[in-house]
Amino acid sequence: MQILRRWASRHAPWVGLVGVFGCAQQAMAADYDNAPLVNEFIAEMTRDYGFASEQLVSLFGEVERKQAILDAISRPAERVKPWSEYRPIFITDSRIARGVDFWREHEEALRKAEQDYGVPAEMIVAIIGVETFYGGNTGNYRVVDALSTLAFDYPPRAPFFRKELREFLMLTREEQVDPLTLKGSYAGAMGLPQFMPSSFRAYAVDFDGDGHINIWTNPTDAIGSVASYFKRHGWQPGEQVASRATVKGEQADQGLTQGLDPVSTVGQLRALGWSTEDALSDELPVTAFRLEGAEGAEYWMGLPNFFVITRYNRSVMYAMAVNQLAEYLVTARGAR
Repeated sequence: MQILRRWASRHAPWVGLVGVFGCAQQAMAADYDNAPLVNEFIAEMTRDYGFASEQLVSLFGEVERKQAILDAISRPAERVKPWSEYRPIFITDSRIARGVDFWREHEEALRKAEQDYGVPAEMIVAIIGVETFYGGNTGNYRVVDALSTLAFDYPPRAPFFRKELREFLMLTREEQVDPLTLKGSYAGAMGLPQFMPSSFRAYAVDFDGDGHINIWTNPTDAIGSVASYFKRHGWQPGEQVASRATVKGEQADQGLTQGLDPVSTVGQLRALGWSTEDALSDELPVTAFRLEGAEGAEYWMGLPNFFVITRYNRSVMYAMAVNQLAEYLVTARGAR
């Protein structure tokens, strides 16, 4: 695997780092060489996490500040698209067809993930399909550049990205990976499933048993890691994700949930004029929401598994896109 270098020992992190990067460091000016915030971070990593100061100094001598990242994260938010415009971005013939191919190519790993974690294959494939088009768009920024730029030059979210930079350095030590080789999004999300470093350390798994966790070029590890994430966040095997509702009466919109948490129950919504053809318990907690679809307003109840998907990305429309792509994948594949 090209992005991995097996280093001397897990107990001697980054042995030889100065030698590996020394020549290149002399050849270019360092964006973060001797910067006060970086020195403070290096002291923390040395004092609290057992890193060698001289090795981190050498590493940050190679890290580059990326103005394009600051421009991207500082850009004013785009107009929030209605569901009628958001859905066609992800529910396309090409994404469905490529998803069926991905499913067939990795059927054994997907079957094992379903058995081990209880997460259906189509949901795992849909997550990877929405996140990176099945690995086709995983990001071209070096993760260490992205996280350092945001940790040291983007004050509004510096504490968050400083924590993620710490987690990133720890995962590269644990996985014996050269931190300058790993790439991801402008925000530091990594691999086929776009895990942030903290999510990688908490949920990613060595699903093929080769001794390393590689979500960048190993679809098997990516598949297992998505399934692990879903299980740890409470996925309920065999349960549906969302239920289309019909609403009547002037009180119907009073049932709409503010935020993503399932704070209403099916019974409470029924009392406000909501109904569904699915057999749902009155006590079941749900997220109630309305989407502006191509043919008008759509009312939905997001069930507990819907809430799990929103743990991956805190967006109702994201969760709906993943769920509907999964349904289309099943139909296209003729699997269930």
